[in-house]
Amino acid sequence: MIMSDEKLLASFHRALRHVAKTLDIPLTVTLWDDSEIALGTTSEGALSIRSAGTIASLLKRPTFENLIGHYATGNMAIDGDLMTLGQTMRARVKKKDFRRLNKMLLLRSLWPFLFVRSEKVVVRHEDEAGVMHRNERNQDYIRFHYDVGNDFYRLFLDPEMQYSCGYFTDAANSLEQAQQDKLDMICKKLRLQKGEHMLDIGCGWGGLICHAAKHYGVIAHGITLSNEQYAYTKEKIRALGLENQVTVEIRDYLTLDGQYDKISSIGMFEHVGIANFPTYFRKVNSLLRERGILLNHAIARRAKANDRDSAKKITAEKRLLLKYIFPGSELAPIGHTVSSMETCGFELHDVEAWREHYALTCKHWCERLIANKDRAIALVGVEKYNLWAAYLAGVSFGFTSGSILIFQAVATKRAKQKGLSGMKLTRQDLYEEAATLEKLVARG
Repeated sequence: MIMSDEKLLASFHRALRHVAKTLDIPLTVTLWDDSEIALGTTSEGALSIRSAGTIASLLKRPTFENLIGHYATGNMAIDGDLMTLGQTMRARVKKKDFRRLNKMLLLRSLWPFLFVRSEKVVVRHEDEAGVMHRNERNQDYIRFHYDVGNDFYRLFLDPEMQYSCGYFTDAANSLEQAQQDKLDMICKKLRLQKGEHMLDIGCGWGGLICHAAKHYGVIAHGITLSNEQYAYTKEKIRALGLENQVTVEIRDYLTLDGQYDKISSIGMFEHVGIANFPTYFRKVNSLLRERGILLNHAIARRAKANDRDSAKKITAEKRLLLKYIFPGSELAPIGHTVSSMETCGFELHDVEAWREHYALTCKHWCERLIANKDRAIALVGVEKYNLWAAYLAGVSFGFTSGSILIFQAVATKRAKQKGLSGMKLTRQDLYEEAATLEKLVARG
């Protein structure tokens, strides 16, 4: 039996009042008749529900994917700062608190919605085939994520367009400062010297190769599979007058040849695919001179006792990430990465965790995107904006909680002639306030 809309509203109000009385959720719910119910003593945001059909859909199919689908398409909307709302909810509401809810009261209040026609959810921005990594689709995966448009990324990235973890020497530093410090730290870890040849695999918008050439005097080459990144980097090189030092091309790393003194891979390794780690590291090794330095910067997952089974398991959250944001991506524990590097001819020297740095970076990105909501929607539409805002907030929370990790691994290519690696005995110089960058270039 289908209830009238008035009775459905009254029934749902009853359920919400019970939730508000039992829990302290910092959210105000606005229903399809514009009525409002506060779920906590304070409110950090407003959740709008468009129709009774949205509730019906969520009750009939109570999955995380269905919930995100309704959020992405606008059947449910959150007005407010996602970062602040999420942080407050995590601090104020625990899983055990939900045990205090009266399940019979909720059941009596919500069962009428089972007879209501469900609101349809059709998310257009998706890549179904991205759930399982396939090498022949590498370029499709990259373009799905990175060719959303340079104007969109400008809304939340720093002026250098660095779409990887910043380095915060102080948590209060700006995103701009953190990204400049990141670029310089990478150059220092690579021990760049004037005149050396450097390769950046997955060079993004060219920030690192231009920084390394301008401030350390190297001859840098970058590769990408993204048309948008390629065009942006070409123009950046021209604008900075670095045509004689910096080059970029659209190219898969597997087709590269030549030899380099130093190689960086920043935020690209996640796209390689776990089964391809040996192929990847053997190829990188072949491009590096003896005792040359590799810096591999990549997100990782935590290792587990039954890690072989865990690697194959696709959680609801991971499936959504693959489907809507990062098709084809795979994460491995840092131990697996280190083992692959060693078996492919590298000697490991340093592994540094940057988890807290990425939590701060994603927080800045999310806040900037939300601050530019209207412009973002004008560029990519409501659906993509909602998915990206939720993605950046979720990733920041993931790094904060430690459910996802990130590491920089520095290694040298083992030489045929056994002996010392040539690396400095300490890392003190990495963290000293050294002479100006111009002096470093002049010193060579």
